[in-house]
Amino acid sequence: MRTSILIAAVAVMITAACGGGETPKGDEKITLTIAGFGDFGFKPLYEEYKQTHKNIEIQERISEYAAHHNNLISHLATGSGAADIEAVEIGYLSSFTATPNRFHNLLDLGAKDLESTYLPWKWQQALSTDKKTLIGLGTDVGGMAMCYRTDLFAKAGLPTNRHEVSKLWPTWEQYVATGKRYKTALPDSYFMEASGNMYRAIVEQAPTGVYDDADKLVVETNPIVKQAWDLTVDAISAGLSNRLTAWTPEWTAAFGQGTFATIVCPAWMTSYIENNAKDAAGKWDVAAVPGGAGSMGGSHLALPKQGKHAKEAFELIKWLTAPEQQKKVFKSTGNFPSTPSLYTDPDLTGFSKAFFNNAPIGKIFSESAKAVKPQHQGPKQGDVFNAIGAGLGRIEQGKQKPDEAWAQVLADAKKLA
Repeated sequence: MRTSILIAAVAVMITAACGGGETPKGDEKITLTIAGFGDFGFKPLYEEYKQTHKNIEIQERISEYAAHHNNLISHLATGSGAADIEAVEIGYLSSFTATPNRFHNLLDLGAKDLESTYLPWKWQQALSTDKKTLIGLGTDVGGMAMCYRTDLFAKAGLPTNRHEVSKLWPTWEQYVATGKRYKTALPDSYFMEASGNMYRAIVEQAPTGVYDDADKLVVETNPIVKQAWDLTVDAISAGLSNRLTAWTPEWTAAFGQGTFATIVCPAWMTSYIENNAKDAAGKWDVAAVPGGAGSMGGSHLALPKQGKHAKEAFELIKWLTAPEQQKKVFKSTGNFPSTPSLYTDPDLTGFSKAFFNNAPIGKIFSESAKAVKPQHQGPKQGDVFNAIGAGLGRIEQGKQKPDEAWAQVLADAKKLA
């Protein structure tokens, strides 16, 4: 799930279980703690699970995206404080697969028989470098589309039908060109909410992103990284960006205010739009993303060795990430399944949402997920994108000129190498 995702702390803070593995006796009550970020759609599932596991209690704690991952890094380094189950977003996953000894090896707990359940590249993402340790089971994938406001497109004289809209931007250059047409027609409105999501989408569609397959940082040497930067700067210079920082209160409020017309839309983004733009039901629709496909975000559930109840925690994450539960989560929150058996399930492919003008989002995101060509994720992937996003933000805020911002991005990235 999420990105790029990602909201303020909202749940009860609980002291995480820590220490060595212990086997419960009989019907002894077991409390499993699960730490995450954003809305994974698990709360109704916890209640369902407890109906058949009477001795299990589940306590969830939710933190903001960056804080959650930084807390996990700290807990692993100090040897205490981690939850029994920790959600890890793809931008941070490689930093944890590099230290697999800090997690229970799910292959030893029975995960070997589950590999065919998940997308092959989703499974591979959670394997250690030597392929001997699996640290997590996949929750969702961030197959991309483009969400847009039909009412604002109509005012700008642009087509509103999702198929015609998709034809406007087979490439990102044409997306920016469409944005310039939009801005000319509606100078007081914005074409996109922020530049960072556009930039990340372009780079994550490429065969190689900010790291090569050998975990070498290639921000300075991979041409697509700078090309994406230049195109994004062009969009900023043309006034297409609302200059918002993702996941801030201002960004969230802008959905309801209707100040921008498009947003790069991984499946999980649909729930953020629906929840924060309630008065715009039917005005949003979903088109193809420029470049045709790609994945942004997605997470895994991992078990730190600090957890006391590895066996019970594994049984819970195996159930939470099983196809039937992933389908329920998609229908309730938009998080798209990482289990490909569902991509031909009529109950999923035929799923649509009235909020998005009855767009067939089950079909749209199934096709997007099937078309994804996975990209290698380096050990500081999330931090590198944060550094690049900060550079774009400095340009948007008028704090630096593009060349100055790029030079600082390169310097900041090198510190992460």
